[in-house]
Amino acid sequence: MGGLKRVLVVVELLFLLATTWWPCTEAAVHKYKKLPIVCQYENGGDSCYQWGGREGMFASGSARMLPRFFVFAKGLNDGRSQIKLDKLRFVREGSNTGSDSESSRRFVYVVIFEGNDYRKRVGYPSSANPNAQNYCCTEEIKGRKDCTRELVVSTYGEDERPWPRILDYEFSGNKTESFSPNTVDITRTGMYYMLFIVCDKSLTKVYVDGETVWKNPMGYLPGMVAPKLAFYAFLSFCYLVLGVIWFVQYTRYWRDILQLQNCITLVLFLGMSETATWYFDFVNFNSTGSRPIGVTMWAVLLGALRKALSRMLVLVVSMGYGVVRPTLGGLTNKVLFLGITDFVAICSFDMMQYVGAVDDKAPAARMFLTLPVAVLDAIFILWIFTSLSRTLSQLQARRQTAKLELYRKFTNVLAITVVVSVAWIAYEFYLKVEDQYVENWEMDWIVHVVWQALNFGLLCTICYLWAPNQNATRYAYSEDVGEEDEGSETAPLKASGAKSGAGTMELSSESALKAEKPKQPISTDVFSLDDDMEEGKLE
Repeated sequence: MGGLKRVLVVVELLFLLATTWWPCTEAAVHKYKKLPIVCQYENGGDSCYQWGGREGMFASGSARMLPRFFVFAKGLNDGRSQIKLDKLRFVREGSNTGSDSESSRRFVYVVIFEGNDYRKRVGYPSSANPNAQNYCCTEEIKGRKDCTRELVVSTYGEDERPWPRILDYEFSGNKTESFSPNTVDITRTGMYYMLFIVCDKSLTKVYVDGETVWKNPMGYLPGMVAPKLAFYAFLSFCYLVLGVIWFVQYTRYWRDILQLQNCITLVLFLGMSETATWYFDFVNFNSTGSRPIGVTMWAVLLGALRKALSRMLVLVVSMGYGVVRPTLGGLTNKVLFLGITDFVAICSFDMMQYVGAVDDKAPAARMFLTLPVAVLDAIFILWIFTSLSRTLSQLQARRQTAKLELYRKFTNVLAITVVVSVAWIAYEFYLKVEDQYVENWEMDWIVHVVWQALNFGLLCTICYLWAPNQNATRYAYSEDVGEEDEGSETAPLKASGAKSGAGTMELSSESALKAEKPKQPISTDVFSLDDDMEEGKLE
C-alpha cells in the first residue's frame, strides 16, 4: 500500500504542474484575449511590446504542397503562404483618453520579420540593460541606426512591400479600439515572428484581442510540424502491416500463445492506435488551424501508455519472464511502480509539449518536466541490462542454447538501440545550444520522429524473436535443465557408465526418475503477486 500511495502523490503533483502551465493559444490560429502589451521602461527599455506568435513558414509557390488525400478542406492546398490579421484589434483603457484631443494620433505597430532579420534589422540592445531590447527611434538614434516610422527597423526589398513588414494601428482622439484588416504574403521561407510595439509613452495599458491566422502553402500546419503529417501516415501503415502479420500468426497458433505474446499484442495495438490518432489530429490541424484539446490529449495518453508499457515489456523480457522464471514474484510491485511513475512523467511532459500552441515559445516548465523522464529512462536502462546479464548467465549455466541464442540476439539489438539513443540525445542537446535562433527549424521534426522510428524498430525485433509459431513453447519456462541440449547431456552419462555396472544402474535410475518427473506448468500471470518469491530465490 505504501508504494501505491507514493504513486498517487507523484500522479497528483505532476498532473497539477502540467495543467497549470498549459498554453492558451492554439497553433496556426493564434488567439489573443486581452493580451497586455507590457511596458519595459522600468527594465531599461524604451517601449511597450508583446510577442504575437512564431511559425515556420514556407514561401508561396515553394512546391511544399501535400498529396490531395492529406488535405480534406478545399482551397487550403493552394500553394499560397500568408499571415492574415483580419480579426486582430487593439484596445486601450478609457482612462488613457481623457486628455486626448481630436487631432492626437498614437500608433500600435505590428512588426513581422524573419528570424535572421531580428539580430540585424530589428531594434538594438539597451545601454541601460544589456538583456533588454530597444525598438523606438529618437533624434539621437537616427544618426546611428536606420529608422522606419517610429521604429528602429532597417527595411529592404521592394518599396511597396519591404521586409521586415510594419503595419500600424492608429488610435486617434478618444478612440479606444483600433482595427485594420491586413494580409501579409510570405515570399521567403523562414521562421517568422510577430511583435506588437508601442513607442508613445502616453499610450499605456493597451491590450490585444482577436486572432491572427498563419497559413502555409499546404494548409494551416506550422512548418516545423508539417512533415509529421506524412510521417504519421507512413508509420500508421507500417503498424498496420506489422499488426496484420502478427494477428495472422496469433490466430494460427492461438493454442500455444504465451502470456508474454499477449503483452506484445497489447503494445502493438496501442502503437497502432497512437499513430492513427496523431495522423488524424494533424489532418484536422492542417484543415482547421486549431487542435481540439480532447483529440490531442487522447493521442498523448495513448502515446504515454504505449511508451510506459513498452519499457515495462522490455524490462520483463530482460528479466527472463516466461523463459527462466515463471512469474515476477516480489519484483511485481517494483516494476508496476516504475511503470506507473514513468507513465505519469511522460504524460505530463507530452501534455506540455503538444496540448495547445505548437510553435510558440516553450514555457519554463517544459525543461523542468524533462528531468524526471530522463531519470526514469536511466533507471530503466540500468535495470534492463542488469537483468539481461543475469538472465544470460542463468541460461548459460543451464545449457539452454536455443534460449541463450535468442537472448543474445535481443541483447545485441537492445545495445544498438541504446547507443543510437544516446548519440541522438547528444545531437539534440547540440542543436538546442547551437541553434538558439531556430535557424534549422526545417529539420526539427526529425528530432521527434527518430524516437518513434527507434521504438517501432525495437518492437519489430521483439515481434520477430517472440513471434507465435509451432516452436514457441520451446522458449517457455520449464524446470528441466538443458532440455534443448539433450545430446550434450547424454554424452557424459555414457562415459560415466563405463566405470561400473553399479554406477550405470544408479545413473539410469536417476535418469528414469527425471524423465518421469512432470514439467511445471507454464505460468501465464506476468504480474503474479507472490511476494515470497524474491529475485534471488528464483535463480
